[in-house]
Amino acid sequence: MGFLEELKALLPGRVLTREAELAPYESDALTAYRKRPLAVALPERKEEVVEVVRLCHHYGVPFVARGSGTSLSGGSLPVEGGIVLALNRMNRILKLDPKARIAVVEPGVVNLEVSRQAAPFGLYYAPDPSSQPVSTLGGNVAFNSGGAHCLKYGMTANHVLGLELVTPKGEVVRLGGESLEGVGPDLHGFFVGTEGLLGVAVEITLRLLPKPEAYHTVLAAYPSLEAAGEAVSRVIRAGLLPGAMEIMDRLSIEAAEKAVKAGYPPVEGLLIVELEGPREEVAAEAEVLHRVLEESGALEVRVARGEVERQAIWKGRKAAFSAVGRLSPDYLVQDGVVPRSRLGEALREIGRLSREYGLRVANVFHAGDGNLHPLVLYDGKKPGELERAEALAGEILRLCVRLGGSITGEHGVGVEKKAYLREMFSEADVEAMERVKARLDPKGLANRGKVFDPRMEVAR
Repeated sequence: MGFLEELKALLPGRVLTREAELAPYESDALTAYRKRPLAVALPERKEEVVEVVRLCHHYGVPFVARGSGTSLSGGSLPVEGGIVLALNRMNRILKLDPKARIAVVEPGVVNLEVSRQAAPFGLYYAPDPSSQPVSTLGGNVAFNSGGAHCLKYGMTANHVLGLELVTPKGEVVRLGGESLEGVGPDLHGFFVGTEGLLGVAVEITLRLLPKPEAYHTVLAAYPSLEAAGEAVSRVIRAGLLPGAMEIMDRLSIEAAEKAVKAGYPPVEGLLIVELEGPREEVAAEAEVLHRVLEESGALEVRVARGEVERQAIWKGRKAAFSAVGRLSPDYLVQDGVVPRSRLGEALREIGRLSREYGLRVANVFHAGDGNLHPLVLYDGKKPGELERAEALAGEILRLCVRLGGSITGEHGVGVEKKAYLREMFSEADVEAMERVKARLDPKGLANRGKVFDPRMEVAR
């Protein structure tokens, strides 16, 4: 038997090979890039993942693990001549221990489902990417996802305690555990954010947090993006550490209003600040926050009165990415990072680049940690417009590096940012990363072609 015959024998009735079956897996959320996989495998248990990966290793067939496909960097794009390991059926919460405040989950569990299941115990899972209602935790781990509340609570890496992995050779290893206090090297932390290059996570142990006792959510309107960015610096200088600080520009406000009618004012810059914690602490911090916002020149300040109004404010922000589709047939999303102190400078330059390239850019971002999300709007049906959009997106990445930031905050390098890796890291840095990849994946099978040049991934 050949590879496909053995794969079908391993997963009877759960290997997709017809063109119509493969079409939904051709791309992830970065739809400008497409690739047809050889096949899609649908394992339901970790033992099946092990066997499939061992089969790939035996035949030298590359593979990419995929959940809901919400990656915005082409990270879960199919591999040339390889298979997709679609893990959505591995969606069980294996353990939820409210006393230890942990949850053990399979990689296909949707992010928000953990908080839903933990809610009766007064607990929740903190990382909240905008794709939270649909993105799976395996992908969150692969790309070290953040979200609106990462300013105070950190990224996925700060909430993963342990991992069970299948290496590219088909070996099963366990890293970390259930304790908040790790012993030895932080190997599970090393794996988080490696974009599927070092294997497949089949079991994830998460840290849960007590739900905040109180929230204070404020929406402040500004005459410019720069003014909104300066307000962020003022809030931090005042000694406050909000749960979240988000900024949206006029274009993203317009899109959100068309999509979900959040009731946002039509201004150039909108700042959302959310305080959370013990009731007395939040009340005291709210007084400081409102004084800072008054001094920052806000045109309007609204306070959410109750959970319904709070959710309405967040609904518009969470819907911003998908809502931009109402303004443009296509768009590219970047996620470069700049120091908070240089937000205004970065936004001014993005505006200049937008005019220079003749393409609209909608800005919506995690202002608290300087994680920009400029959305470059274009029409892929117009000759040369995709290439112009990619060139503009690349200039934004270079800008972030010049200002002392990073080419990615949470979306990853994938295929989209490969050309810019060496603009941030030295040749020696990249070669060290490539050596690690080659040592752990000598045949270069795991997510081949992502992040690095594929010919550098195979051990010499």
